[in-house]
Amino acid sequence: MKTIHFLSILLTLLCIGCSSDDSPQREPEVDPPPTDVVITPIILENYSSGQGVMMQSFYWDVEPRGQWWNIITDHLTDWSESGIEKIWLPVATKGQSGGYSMGYDPSDYFDFGEYNQHGTVITRFGSRKELETLISKAHDLDLEVIADIVINHNSGGGLEYNPYREKDTYTLFDQTHGNASGMFNRNYENFYPNSTSNYDDGSLFYEETNLDHNQTYVQDWLWKSENSVAKYYKNVMGFDGWRFDYVLGYEPWVVKAWLTEVGGFSVSELWDGNASVLSKYVDETGSGVFDFSTFYKLEEALDRFNDLTYLDKDMLWQTHPDKAVTFTANHDTEKDANEDNNIDPENKLKAYAYILTHPGYPTIFYSDYENLDFKPPLKQLIKIHNSLAVGPTQILYVDRDEYIMRRDGEGDNPGLVLYINHSKTVKRRSVTTNWKQTILIDYSNNTPFVATVDDQGVSQLEVPANGFAIYSIAELQ
Repeated sequence: MKTIHFLSILLTLLCIGCSSDDSPQREPEVDPPPTDVVITPIILENYSSGQGVMMQSFYWDVEPRGQWWNIITDHLTDWSESGIEKIWLPVATKGQSGGYSMGYDPSDYFDFGEYNQHGTVITRFGSRKELETLISKAHDLDLEVIADIVINHNSGGGLEYNPYREKDTYTLFDQTHGNASGMFNRNYENFYPNSTSNYDDGSLFYEETNLDHNQTYVQDWLWKSENSVAKYYKNVMGFDGWRFDYVLGYEPWVVKAWLTEVGGFSVSELWDGNASVLSKYVDETGSGVFDFSTFYKLEEALDRFNDLTYLDKDMLWQTHPDKAVTFTANHDTEKDANEDNNIDPENKLKAYAYILTHPGYPTIFYSDYENLDFKPPLKQLIKIHNSLAVGPTQILYVDRDEYIMRRDGEGDNPGLVLYINHSKTVKRRSVTTNWKQTILIDYSNNTPFVATVDDQGVSQLEVPANGFAIYSIAELQ
């Protein structure tokens, strides 16, 4: 257990008090803590925020092909011990690209790596048996397993004449044409346009093979019948929830109907940075959504504009904290060459510090967590999130370089204060905390600075250059 002896650090405190600051006027110095006590960090495991975090367990074009389910299985114990409670798997069934497919070109919804089609038996990730082993071990570790579901477009069917498009289209899915399982066979009547529907709102992806969810046949196979995709994934394979891919490709009622039928955790990929758009979708579906509004505010604040005041803008977590699935990176943003769609590695940990202390449900990206430089601080941030990130949220101070936020805690849980510094110099600032007459230390382990809180709740906090600190109370002996 880490302890701090004041006699040994008093000189350090005095040196820190002299550190550079580019503010026009320095904050006044405060009296140092007493030197006859020993400070001990509180035991974070004694506190609970009531939720863990989700791991996105893949990146784009994972390697080596055919081994990913086994690789993930080997990580599960570490993830569970680190405070992960859900794992989001890549699309688990056979795609048109066979052993090269990341699953977003779905062909056979019931081929988890057991049928010889599209040039392979196993998927890019492995065999059905290996997937079942992964899910079983995850459940033994109390980890929920989230399925990536692509139900707008299909790929890999056979050619047939399509009278509604007056040409041949790849819309024939049967046992010899991309659907070896023989379940959920499809033809041109099940895609737009057809004899009953002509839907096209301009957002269809692979428009010739975009499923018509208005048809009873499609609804039955996707979520209603006992052998539907949803019920097979849940009852046979053991998936616990859903990540709905590209929901712009179908109407919100589809997700609502799916969840009404089978339930489970859900998060929808509605790629829109407007918080009001995301909020409307949550209200229409009851599903959580990836909080692109927060993602883009972080990118704007930390990268594009270098201005932390963008963190004082509209974000989904502010209105729907229980439905905002926050993140700093995913398989799409990291492969996108557009620099406005990803956060620079230099700023990643500050972004994670933000989402792991604010309301919302945070997602950790596999490539970040397994980065040896990021892993130790991320494990500590997850521990802080799972213990102290509770209570009402209040921004205490924000300017271009500094952002200070307070979580007030609940009951015996003390909460925390997050201090982000986007400048090249050490910063100090006095703020009003939720505590009185106590000692604060940084639980992110980024600074040895020890802060005192006066009888009015005011404390002067310090943060490293281009970094962050997360303060909470300490025990005194």
